[in-house]
This record gives sequence, C-alpha cells and structure tokens, in this order.
Amino acid sequence: MKENRYDDQVFFEKYAQMARSKDGLKGAGEWHELQKLLPDFEGKRVLDLGCGYGWHCKYAAEHGAASVLGVDLSHKMLKTAKARNADQAIVYQQGAIEDLEFPVGSFDVVLSSLAFHYIRDFELLAANIAGWLEQGGSFVFSVEHPVFTAYGTQDWYYGKNGEILHFPVDNYYYEGEREAVFLGEKVVKYHRTLTTYLNALLQNGFEICRVVEPQPPEEMMHLEGMKDEMRRPMMLLIAARKK
Repeated sequence: MKENRYDDQVFFEKYAQMARSKDGLKGAGEWHELQKLLPDFEGKRVLDLGCGYGWHCKYAAEHGAASVLGVDLSHKMLKTAKARNADQAIVYQQGAIEDLEFPVGSFDVVLSSLAFHYIRDFELLAANIAGWLEQGGSFVFSVEHPVFTAYGTQDWYYGKNGEILHFPVDNYYYEGEREAVFLGEKVVKYHRTLTTYLNALLQNGFEICRVVEPQPPEEMMHLEGMKDEMRRPMMLLIAARKK
C-alpha cells in the first residue's frame, strides 16, 4: 500500500473511469455478495482500511454506525471521499495501513475492500486488527483471489486472433511480491495462498463465519468481458468474528 499509485494523476484519472468509481457500490461486481456479509452497524464503531472513495464508510454511517474512521494512503482518494461521501459520523484519515496504531478494543467492526493485496505482511495485520477489535467484533474484507494473484500479470493468455485461451495460474505456493498490470499501469501487489489468509485469522483468535468467491451478478452479464469473469475467480470475500 505504501507504493501509493493512486496519487499519480494519470493512474487516478484511469481509476476514476471505473464503474465502481462512478456508480459507487452498485457499480462493484462483488457488492451483491459483500453486502450479505456485513454486520448490523447500529451504534457500532467502524474502521474502514483502504477506504478509497468512502463508499463503505457512507454505507455504514447510513445504517446507524456511531462513528466511522476511513483510512487511506492516497490524498486524492480522501479528497474525493470527503467531497462525495461526507457524513457527520465519518472521519477520514490519511495514512498507511501498516503504520496504524489504536488502543485495544477501539472498534466493533473492521472493513476493508480490495486493499490487503497491497500489504506485504497479512499475518501481522490480522494480529493488529484482532487487537483493535472489541470481543465479538466483526472483520469483513475482500481481496483479489489467490488464483488471480498467483502468476502476477493478471491477464489472460490470448490466441493468434486475440481470443482468450485461458488464465495462467503458476507459482501458487511461492508467496510474495508480484508486478501486476492494473489499468494499463504497473503496480506491486502481494500474493498469498488461501491457506495463509484463513490460518492468519484462525491463529489470531478469529472465528471464520463466511467465505465467498463472488460470481458476477446477472444484471452485469451484458457488460463487455463480464461473461469471461465466470472462467476464474477474481475476488475472495471473508467474514470473521473475534472470539
């Protein structure tokens, strides 16, 4: 996450053209499943890690959260969040997820959307979140699926005429840094196995409630390239509870 490509003007302008940037939660293909994993926000203290435009912060506030702290490394992201998703219950803070420190039991809910594959050490992060959460607190997050991050390039293999042949999965058990291409730009992400994600939670006192590999919703199947998303998982959603 410390690489902070989102404050690069060219990269940020490309990101701003994505459906999830323009249309909010309804423009995110995984939202129809992620929404089902979210807890009751009424009266809860919420932390959103890698909050981006603040769509999830706003959702929590609109559903009764007592307080919402949205943290993101990108100044441009937070500027947009404050303009588009402000609320009396929400505070936006600039900072790296890896550098955050909070007192024990500071939050009832921790959320994160598509941020943790930018973090080098998920095990340490899971331990930190376990400390920040109150007993019985909820931890819900989405990441790029390990099948999607394994090879690195995150693109299909194509035939001579540009047709999709298959999606490459290689070096799955070799965890660590990958140089991927996102929005036509090179970005550094971190691959880890499904085992690592789940065991990091279990070893830090979490009970795993749900694991979902979301398929594209039917109402998006008409969009270009969306049917191809049925050929391999792109995202992984996990809901856990601190015991």
